[in-house]
Amino acid sequence: MVFKRQPGPLGVGGPTVDTVLDAGAVRPGGTLSGRVELAGGTAGHEVEQVVLELVARVETAPGEPGAGESGDGEPGDGAGVVTFGRYPVGGAFRLAAGERREVPFSVRLPWETPVTELRGRPLGLALGVRAEPAAGGDGDRSDPAPLRVAPLPAQEAVLEAFEQLGFGLRSAALEHGRIGGTGQRLPFRQEIGLTPSARYAHQLDEIELTFLAVPDALEVVLETDKRGGPSSGGGHDALSRFTVPHTGPAGPQDWDDLVDGWIRESVEHRESYDCHAVFGHESPAPSPPSTPSASSTEL
Repeated sequence: MVFKRQPGPLGVGGPTVDTVLDAGAVRPGGTLSGRVELAGGTAGHEVEQVVLELVARVETAPGEPGAGESGDGEPGDGAGVVTFGRYPVGGAFRLAAGERREVPFSVRLPWETPVTELRGRPLGLALGVRAEPAAGGDGDRSDPAPLRVAPLPAQEAVLEAFEQLGFGLRSAALEHGRIGGTGQRLPFRQEIGLTPSARYAHQLDEIELTFLAVPDALEVVLETDKRGGPSSGGGHDALSRFTVPHTGPAGPQDWDDLVDGWIRESVEHRESYDCHAVFGHESPAPSPPSTPSASSTEL
């Protein structure tokens, strides 16, 4: 997935702008460095401010609030460009005709910034960085420079544990909306689809994994899609939430054991939820479903 190309120079005879990022991937919560390159046009311009924007192409359902909210989505393509960070990095200078000027920047990424690659392999997500210079009340943006984001050590450890347990990577997507009951801050989240191991193949069709990082911990949200279950094809989705410090599990427990425990708890929660759904459907006077634990919820 790629971004649409933005229009060219700012106004007729105006300056052009380009965003150049330092080489290499950045981690969520890490420092993103680079420079904004400005080239004067046929006339001088007063540049009031240079603003850096973080943008992502996010999947949205037709008619869903926020679909194409920035106005940059292709009509009918089910995706829109969402800005998830804005940073003033310079300005208040005159750019003479034909002058070239660089504005260096160093900004910190949000902790919830989606991961775009695993072990250097792209996941097919479109994240970018673009600059917007406001000149004389008018503004134009650079084309987004592709943003590479590698996982945090804890995120990588969780994914490696799933791999060790026999799960495989199926998909990665950015979905609009927030997950209720979490500390999510961005208006969208990353969902990583995992195929089940042989051990869980008869119970699950897929696990969708979402990371919600904060400075001192990692919240992991698992959504279990039950194979052939009564709620498949519709109804509510059962979510389970777990939190682990960035340093990893304490004591003798390793990442594989920790993640395996998460999976088992998520499957048990899903089966319990589906049992209540079936009971409520077939019984004329159903008992109310049990309240989920502190680590589980239904969306």
